[in-house]
Amino acid sequence: MAPSDLPGSEQGTGPTARRMILGTQLRRLRERAAITRAKAAWEIRASESKISRMELGRVGFKERDVTDLLTMYGVHDETEREWALRMVKECNQPGWWHPYNDLMPGWFDNYLGLEEAASRIRTYELMFVPGLLQTERYARSVISHGDPESRDEDVERKVGLRMRRQKLLHGPKPPRLWAVIDEAVLERPFGGAAVLKEQLGHLLELIELPTVTIQVIPFDMSGFAAESAFALLQFAEPDLPNIAYVEHLNGAQYLEKLEDIEVYGRAFDRLAVDAETPDRTRQMLLKKRAEL
Repeated sequence: MAPSDLPGSEQGTGPTARRMILGTQLRRLRERAAITRAKAAWEIRASESKISRMELGRVGFKERDVTDLLTMYGVHDETEREWALRMVKECNQPGWWHPYNDLMPGWFDNYLGLEEAASRIRTYELMFVPGLLQTERYARSVISHGDPESRDEDVERKVGLRMRRQKLLHGPKPPRLWAVIDEAVLERPFGGAAVLKEQLGHLLELIELPTVTIQVIPFDMSGFAAESAFALLQFAEPDLPNIAYVEHLNGAQYLEKLEDIEVYGRAFDRLAVDAETPDRTRQMLLKKRAEL
């Protein structure tokens, strides 16, 4: 297999996605060799749960472990071995968000890596404008409101992180972003009327981008299909599974099982049907901005 044909060869795939790709490839090689996780764990002097975490891309990789596993799995082709060891180095590199790790929980670090690698993002929000669509002043208000005890310098760094995330919408290969938001979001004046007015204007600008779709669910349809916010991530890389991300107050769920993805996919489809069309959403945004 040529290097360009191997999973994860495309430029721009971040370390989180590469860990998942390498883990998937190791699982396939293990299954092809009819070797159990327990036996693989014994080979690298580790636990069976570590093999499971490696195959899910949830932990970093050691070159020695991967070398031993490749040999055990009967992989002797130099191209494949070189690819795997290159992936080890690349997936262990820190993401651009690494300097912000002291400000965010570990479970969100993983989401940033997946968000960066996604080719399509579908998100539903009922409390505030999704982070990728927020203005700087609106983001500052949301962050301060969510953690009123944060130091000013930490709030500013969190705002900087959120603004940095948004660069992917304007890059050479932006993901297709489809956001469905509850009408209540447009009435909740984080930061005051002037900040909300600026935010609505920003949404009107973003809705003109060919890769961005925004729909608003009117009050008379709110809440029927989903009770909480969530995001669905899809990837151009075939070795990455679709993921449903559901955030809680003190953690988050990353759902990869097909049945879970289908449940959230159907919920999003119903929300999109209940929501105003993009054109009517634009008119709604214009009207609400004019009223402020």
